[in-house]
Amino acid sequence: MADETTPAIEAARAAGIEHTVTRHGKVSSLEEAAAARGIEPRDLIKTLVVRVTDDEYVFVLVPGDRQFSWPKVRELLGTKRLSMPDAATAKQVTGYERGTITPFGSARDLPVYADEHLRGRTISLGGGGHGVGLSVSGDDVIAHFGATVADLSEQD
Repeated sequence: MADETTPAIEAARAAGIEHTVTRHGKVSSLEEAAAARGIEPRDLIKTLVVRVTDDEYVFVLVPGDRQFSWPKVRELLGTKRLSMPDAATAKQVTGYERGTITPFGSARDLPVYADEHLRGRTISLGGGGHGVGLSVSGDDVIAHFGATVADLSEQD
């Protein structure tokens, strides 16, 4: 397993982004995943796929200790309605199963919206497989994807 790669790992390598791959066994919560990666929950980033229209999706990156804010994201995107796709649609759009989704190596290039709390720190994103994480600079992620940075969350 240690030598297995994923599209996310390959994409980070191809982009020349400094990263560390972490691997761990099955976990049942964000807190367990953070502990398995040796990080604080705030540094484990939730990558959400959000449906804007029938065929328009975006990635929203939110720290693990914060909640995605529907009103803030709706306002930022200038829409009154957003939704989360079902698991099958999320996999079709990204190429990844829920719990492994990351903008790195996604099947479709989607706009990335990053919560302002990603700036200036090392974060861990999904690595494209269960129990796989990519530790990277939040600033590198923002720059690589040309992410729009905004206040997108509420404190847990």
